[in-house]
Amino acid sequence: MTLLKDIASMIDGILVGDGNLKISNICTIQKSTSGSIAFFYNEKYSNYLALSKASAIIATKKDFIKNDGIIVKSPQLALIKVLKHFKINTPMQRGVHNSAVIGKNVTIEKNVNIGPFTVLEDNVKIKSGSTIGSNCFVGYGTTIGVNTKIMSSVNIYSLVKIGSNCIIHSGSVIGADGYGFYTHNDMHHKIPQNGKVNVGNDVEIGANCTIDRGTIDNTFIGDMCKFDNGVQIGHNVEIGKGCLLTAHVTIAGSSKIGDFCIFGGQSGAIDHVTIGDRAIFACYTVAMKNLPGGKTYSGSPAREIKEKNRRDATFTEVKILKNKIKKFELEYLNK
Repeated sequence: MTLLKDIASMIDGILVGDGNLKISNICTIQKSTSGSIAFFYNEKYSNYLALSKASAIIATKKDFIKNDGIIVKSPQLALIKVLKHFKINTPMQRGVHNSAVIGKNVTIEKNVNIGPFTVLEDNVKIKSGSTIGSNCFVGYGTTIGVNTKIMSSVNIYSLVKIGSNCIIHSGSVIGADGYGFYTHNDMHHKIPQNGKVNVGNDVEIGANCTIDRGTIDNTFIGDMCKFDNGVQIGHNVEIGKGCLLTAHVTIAGSSKIGDFCIFGGQSGAIDHVTIGDRAIFACYTVAMKNLPGGKTYSGSPAREIKEKNRRDATFTEVKILKNKIKKFELEYLNK
């Protein structure tokens, strides 16, 4: 139980109503329960406010709070703090499990946790405070930074560098060979992939992501990047800091993505293109040439969204016009 006034202090909010109200949990505005606190930050859910059973509401205006609640500038930032407060911490492996396989010249710094049946090959370095879950593989010469968390069943190939304060979710594979083949006389010759993968600090990689090692140069993921599940990064790709890539985004080999770019679901870029800083790609959008930053793109091939919308509108108008002409032709022929 946490008092409402303590939550208000936690999120730097303005208390409305009974500060001694006891809050036991957090809930959504759609599925609210008594004793819980809900968040309201999207007015399309305003019809739920009157029916809410939540004991308190966090919102930007007092008008959105029936009785008790907290006024904040950013409910989303407040949500993060409250979620952390009410998070249930599940038991985790402490220390190095006796079933872990540790190679030669492995460096394991203080407060490192390694789960059951995990393999660390020779010359691996795990820095302080990091956790590696069960059934993981960490290849030769790989370095994992401070306070990084590797979930269960992650495979990290040799000579990969993972930064500090990262999270890598289950099923992800870092450092596999890039897709490199040269076809000669109907024979596919594999191109050796001798590069590495460097992942920056404060990066989160979702479940079942794949990041390929470079052919010659390294594949690089900048600081603060956040990947959703199922993201594919090809060999030699360079992704700038702070990029957000949602589910099933694919960035093909040797492309360069600027800082703070956003890719919607199932969008991506073909090989050898450069994208400027702060570009935004709508879902299903594909960059097929170099594109400047600071703009929003849609479609395949990617075009500025205003142009794409104009083209779609023109297509619709042409289709309507064709139907009208067809109708006039039939009427003329039937006279």
